[in-house]
Amino acid sequence: MVVVTALAGIVFGLALASPPGPMNAIIAEESVLRGWSSGFRAGLGAMLADVLFFVLALAGVVAVVDSYPAVRPLLYVVGGVLMLYFAVGAFAEARSATSFTDAGSADSTGFRKTFVLSLSNPYQIGFWLTVGVGLLEPGHLDVLAYAPAVGDLLEGTLVVQTGSPTLLVGFFAGIAVWIVAYPAALVSAGRRVDAFAPAVAALSGVVLVGFGLVFLAMGAVRLV
Repeated sequence: MVVVTALAGIVFGLALASPPGPMNAIIAEESVLRGWSSGFRAGLGAMLADVLFFVLALAGVVAVVDSYPAVRPLLYVVGGVLMLYFAVGAFAEARSATSFTDAGSADSTGFRKTFVLSLSNPYQIGFWLTVGVGLLEPGHLDVLAYAPAVGDLLEGTLVVQTGSPTLLVGFFAGIAVWIVAYPAALVSAGRRVDAFAPAVAALSGVVLVGFGLVFLAMGAVRLV
């Protein structure tokens, strides 16, 4: 039972960390432009925000956000503006990058980018207000039902006991596996093709612009 619960937590963490989005766009940009360590640090920024939300959920503080209806729309707007700002930097790096740089580049800001974006990400906050709180309370959780895109198909496949430290350790272990393996895979592929670096930086900018505009629109609609 302990092993199954731990594995379920890992699967859950991987399912939440791996879908395309602004965080993974920044991790990809950092990985191909500055090497694995920069990509890992960018992933660590997002993971640290999750740890912080976990602690706040444990203390019951995160639920306070739900008491103020205007907070979430403002978070959408702030998050959208930040994504557009970071997109400008991604496009600038796409124009200047010609190949991979040394992993020890001093210009890496990925950790700060993902940490700040995560703290202002309504989806991440929403997760810890709902599913995250469920992880802490004794009961049962349909793990794969929350997997993006395929949740309905996998519903009922893997149900585990919540409120278990083993499940929480597995959950964060799953996120850790992703932020280690994802940059490594990008670096491994990119070092064979130098043109991969500016292409990924440009794609990162496109993803950030797309999510930034969506977040701004959602925030504006909710504020009106």
